[in-house]
Amino acid sequence: MRSDTPRETPLLRARWRDLVVVNYVVDQSIVAALAPRGTEPDFHEGRTFLSLVGFLFEDARLAGRVPLWPCATFEEVNLRFYVRRLTPGGPRRGVAFVREIVPCRTIAWGARILYHEPYVVRRMAHRLEHDGTPGSGGRFSYRFESGGSWLEIAARTSGEPQPQRPGSEEEFILHHEWGYSRQRDGGTKEYRVVHPPWGHRAVERVEVDPRVAAFYGAPLAAVLVQPPRSALVAVGSEVSVFRGRRIPVP
Repeated sequence: MRSDTPRETPLLRARWRDLVVVNYVVDQSIVAALAPRGTEPDFHEGRTFLSLVGFLFEDARLAGRVPLWPCATFEEVNLRFYVRRLTPGGPRRGVAFVREIVPCRTIAWGARILYHEPYVVRRMAHRLEHDGTPGSGGRFSYRFESGGSWLEIAARTSGEPQPQRPGSEEEFILHHEWGYSRQRDGGTKEYRVVHPPWGHRAVERVEVDPRVAAFYGAPLAAVLVQPPRSALVAVGSEVSVFRGRRIPVP
């Protein structure tokens, strides 16, 4: 994928797999209020989205070589929204996060220091049940503990993974090369997240514990208690995450 960013070594390489992605339509004013400075809400067919995402983070390595001991493999659940930044070379489509949950203090500490991302630490678990071969359907579940209870995000799929259709909603949700994070002083950091296009499985049933909505508080809880617009389970792949750079903001 071409970019005007100079070639550099990724800060982190890892494999992301079996991503459960549950998508909600949200009022653009909510996204605009959350968007880091210098970015604006991104749209697909006039809609803005929140996505609740659970996935398995495997074989994490600093600079692609040094394992992230003791947390090279772990679960993550996050709530993200979609933004873009206008540049002379064209718009950069990206994501920003409301909150990211991991079970490892080392990961949360590093992400907060390097990117000022909103990580929190909770006990977590996952269960990936394939119907037959790993490429077939199944049930994919991620859980985290909050207030003494286990909250689950799960999806039941069927069939083999399918490629993204150009211009489709799934392509919009899964194809974002940039991440944006709000800094303590109100500025914004931009970083690249690079991976090939992911195949995805059709979802027959999605299961989100209703208490997950309360975990994110108002006004997002009112969105997350509504039925999702769509859901998918992405296969995942090797992912490269690059160092962040502060961007000029008005």
